[in-house]
Amino acid sequence: MVEYELTDKPDGELDEHIRVKTREYNAQFTPPEFQYLSIYCRDDDGKIVGGLTAKTYWDYFDIEFLWVDERVRRKGVASKVIAMGEAEAKRRGCTYAQLDTFEFQALGFYKKAGYELFGTLEGYCGKYQRYYLKKAL
Repeated sequence: MVEYELTDKPDGELDEHIRVKTREYNAQFTPPEFQYLSIYCRDDDGKIVGGLTAKTYWDYFDIEFLWVDERVRRKGVASKVIAMGEAEAKRRGCTYAQLDTFEFQALGFYKKAGYELFGTLEGYCGKYQRYYLKKAL
């Protein structure tokens, strides 16, 4: 018998168990190269004003989130962050990068940084598109 539980209050330990078990299964077919990659940007007071969260695995730099505080936008912070992330990903052996962004976010920025659109999903919140981008490193 299997008991099912659906929740909007995830259990961190159980979620990590699911991740570990999925990675164990994947390891039968792929090398265990999974690593986190984070970049933190701080102002003079040490407050976080930007950063990036990502993973590197199987030759890919997989960008999850890139955020820059409005006070320091358009000052090269995001460009520096993405360049740092790509450089570290290359150092780790990655040859490609991937990410997604919504139409109200930073599609133009990523295109300017050399990312190429390869897919789109429509209908988020009934009106927004989500873009999937890639880049050869």
